[in-house]
Amino acid sequence: MTENPKIGADKIGYNRFLLLVAGLGGLLYGIDVGIIAGALPYMEATSGLNAGQLSIIVAAVLLGSVISTLFAGMLSDLIGRKPMMIISGVVFVASIPMIALAQGFGPLVMGRLLQGVSAGLIGVVVPLYLAECLGASDRGKGTGVFQWLLTLGIVAAALIGYGFSFWIGGIEKNGTAEELFAAKDHAWRWIFWVSMLPGVLFVIGSFLVTESPRWLFKRGRIDATRAALLRSRDGVQADHEIQEMHETATHEAGVKSADGRTTSRGSLFSRKYIIPFLLACVILACNQATGINSIIGYNATILIQAGLNDAQAHMGYVILTLVNFIMTMGAVALVDKKGRKFLLSLGSAGIIVSLLAVGFLFRNTEKHRVDCKDSVQAMITEVDAERVLADGTRQPVKDQLVSFKYDDTTAAELLAGAGDAGKAIAGRSTTMSIIYSCGDFTAATTVVRSDDKAAKIRISRNDSLPSSGVDAFFKNPFADIEMSRHADLKIENALITPVPGTANGWTITICIFVFIGFFAVGPGVCVWLALSELMPTRIRSNGMSIALLVNQAVSTTIAAIFLPTVGKYGYSTMFFAFAACTVIYFITAAFFLPETKGKTLEEIEEHFESRK
Repeated sequence: MTENPKIGADKIGYNRFLLLVAGLGGLLYGIDVGIIAGALPYMEATSGLNAGQLSIIVAAVLLGSVISTLFAGMLSDLIGRKPMMIISGVVFVASIPMIALAQGFGPLVMGRLLQGVSAGLIGVVVPLYLAECLGASDRGKGTGVFQWLLTLGIVAAALIGYGFSFWIGGIEKNGTAEELFAAKDHAWRWIFWVSMLPGVLFVIGSFLVTESPRWLFKRGRIDATRAALLRSRDGVQADHEIQEMHETATHEAGVKSADGRTTSRGSLFSRKYIIPFLLACVILACNQATGINSIIGYNATILIQAGLNDAQAHMGYVILTLVNFIMTMGAVALVDKKGRKFLLSLGSAGIIVSLLAVGFLFRNTEKHRVDCKDSVQAMITEVDAERVLADGTRQPVKDQLVSFKYDDTTAAELLAGAGDAGKAIAGRSTTMSIIYSCGDFTAATTVVRSDDKAAKIRISRNDSLPSSGVDAFFKNPFADIEMSRHADLKIENALITPVPGTANGWTITICIFVFIGFFAVGPGVCVWLALSELMPTRIRSNGMSIALLVNQAVSTTIAAIFLPTVGKYGYSTMFFAFAACTVIYFITAAFFLPETKGKTLEEIEEHFESRK
């Protein structure tokens, strides 16, 4: 069948539009991941939240992803891929005013949860949609565009944060502490406001694309399947793919009705389902265990602690996102030439080396840490406070509190009581983090620098206690809540660490650039392909949901423990742990993952079934 040039041009145009809409989904996913990095330093300074609460706000987007990922496959099977794309965009748009207008911990968490729900839906539905709509020769490039615009979303989020850092820098030089506080509070809110436009565009675009042809085929709508395929293929290609769908469905079901509907037979625990499903789960879990989301989400904070000032850290973050964006462009060009297996092996190997380098650089600084917990414990005072009960009434209680401005003078006083170790780092700019507990519950402050005019430490006994039974379960499911309510505030560690020089900060920054470059070349592009290509047709949507659930569970756990772990054990510990997990990633990619480039989804399914 020969297609006329006009129709051919229309198909090319539609394919580009389809990639644009799917790419906007990637853009939203990238903004979900990256927007918090620019906002977090200002949120830390103005929100009055402790490190545990801030970790929950960062992790909430990942928890929301876990929740929505669990149902995304089932819902996309029930109502279709296209409606789910529309819903994911609407949820993202709704989250922005909730966050930007928030005046407390609850609304912030709820807004971030909604962003996570949107990201989870996008992470399942858009790669699934692309895999089912694009031909074998374009599938790698198409899914690469999703990742490419995902990185563009992170770049956009970084540029927004960087722009506000210039404004904040001017106020920091010439303004008062009160003006600086107000500016930082204004900054993090507007960082979220300006991210709404891509969500609106994604919703509009999702209305204009066709439904997935393979979803239509599973519904027995053969004519609609062919019509959907003809939007992006010629008649011969469309008929060939419909024939492959029939053959695969017939083989799985053994029985086929006249209208094309099939009833599946065969065990879901057979080789053709279990092996690709387990491979996808391992790859996605290890993908998050590289620390990618936390390194992006906390990037500005990491670079500040590495030795850069606020403006330098935000500039470093912008460069990081540009490296990610540029290297992803290269990966998109290579993925259908070099293959998924090669790029995943190369990328994971480079990640291991760069993470180890960052870990050792932080270790050189963190070995000079001084613990001043006895001095801080002596600063605790008892104050009158109130506790809000479940029925809304307020109950007078006694609280314990320690609050002080952390500057060079305060640091010198604390270090003076720490003996020779304190004298060794006296006179230098330092950072401070405090880990404290009340009964069975532990919390940590954010890390503050002595050369930051707005740096302040405030610890309340009630801050470490859970706000509800649900909160208590997630903080410590084995805790005795009532005993903890009557326990004294205890300072577990009050760690003062010398701030390394700017040269050290840029060295660590360059190593993180190398990390993000290797991630972009390998896992960044290939992980979405692995997820959508490995899953057989019968379990693709639900299998992708479960695999992404594992992925998001790992990411949520890492984000939730990141700040408290860094506060107590240092950044070096986290980076070494990320490197160890990536070793498993490399072994899986190099020795167990089959090559899938240039194969149709049905041919990949045949590989795992081991039938000729």
